Amino acid sequence: MISFAKSDKNNPPFLPTLSIFLLIGLLQSLIHPQIIFSSEPKAGLKALLSAYPNRLKEATEDFVIWQDGTKMSYDDGKKDKTFEELLSEGDLEDQMSMKYPVGEEVDYSPEENFDPGRVRYAPFFRKMYGNTKEEVKKNLTYIYWMPKTVNKKIAVTKVNDVYLKLIKISEELEKLPDSQKKYVTNIAGTFNWREIAGTGRLSMHSFGIAIDINTKHSNYWRWSKPNKSGKYIYKNRIPLKIVKIFEKHGFIWGGRWYHFDTMHFEYRPELLINPSNSAR
Repeated sequence: MISFAKSDKNNPPFLPTLSIFLLIGLLQSLIHPQIIFSSEPKAGLKALLSAYPNRLKEATEDFVIWQDGTKMSYDDGKKDKTFEELLSEGDLEDQMSMKYPVGEEVDYSPEENFDPGRVRYAPFFRKMYGNTKEEVKKNLTYIYWMPKTVNKKIAVTKVNDVYLKLIKISEELEKLPDSQKKYVTNIAGTFNWREIAGTGRLSMHSFGIAIDINTKHSNYWRWSKPNKSGKYIYKNRIPLKIVKIFEKHGFIWGGRWYHFDTMHFEYRPELLINPSNSAR
């Protein structure tokens, strides 16, 4: 608890100290404008509830409560995690911590380690879509991707109606001019129970909620070499119009990341819900 002492010669007012902290916070927001944290502790919880109303029932200050009564911790209490710890040990609060820049132009350079959506709390997605490969496969169905143009059969999950959303995306992509269809016709993959390259973490492809578009026209940070300072130079060739179609239906794009993966889209509506598409 914070106590407010009376002002005297030996005990100066609290307000100047508070003002200094507010000034420091303002300066930090100017230095790191892309990573924004909400001042409302429950905003991230509200975004999760809004994104998955058929799976999540309610939330308390500390827990997400599923429709079957399962309670899942929102905050593990660990602070000041390194970037690698966020990726490997992130909780639900960490998952909601970075603002996803929905709708913004793609001609930009994300600041180092700004990867909104790459922090994922694995137990949340295992509970949602299946804890094992066999459980996930029970929830899969097949759709035909861009049937008038490609007519390729792909496997995606029925959970959260993800397959219906991909059908709508497919229909909208077929209306694009031929010059833009080349980016989305040769699909690289959807469901694939596997780990992310170079890690021990499950890929979102494992749950049937991710899709990779044409690799021929894509850029991936692991295919690039860092510059002399050890940083990766952002690259992208995917038109914003394609990105917006996916985002409209709840999919985030790997091209928004410092560790860019421009072929990759995954169903993460909790990061696209305003006003808390970045809230903790």
